[in-house]
Amino acid sequence: MGPTCLFCRIVAGEEPADVLYRGEQLTAFHDDHPQAPVHVLIVPNEHFGSLREVGEEDVRLLGALFLRAQKLAQELGVEEDGYRLVLNVGAQAGQSVQHLHLHLLGGRRLRWPPG
Repeated sequence: MGPTCLFCRIVAGEEPADVLYRGEQLTAFHDDHPQAPVHVLIVPNEHFGSLREVGEEDVRLLGALFLRAQKLAQELGVEEDGYRLVLNVGAQAGQSVQHLHLHLLGGRRLRWPPG
């Protein structure tokens, strides 16, 4: 999508963010509007508007997304007590940035149902 996508600009280093991880496939950074003491966004470096645009050829990328979340949870000290992974798809689900991203939330008791 290029320069109009906020997350693409963060991945490219054109937009400031508190980046925790930058790799070949993924970038992870703290959410600017955290909903929990730990709130990290993990995004593919390649632009996908949402999960709707992912195909079977992207299965390794999706696996990498979840494995990176697991590693970040360990590094941020929330793995032991628990954490939540959220992937919103579409406006009614709460997706506000049209770039596939996984939320890692933790550091407090998270309620259910979430919304």
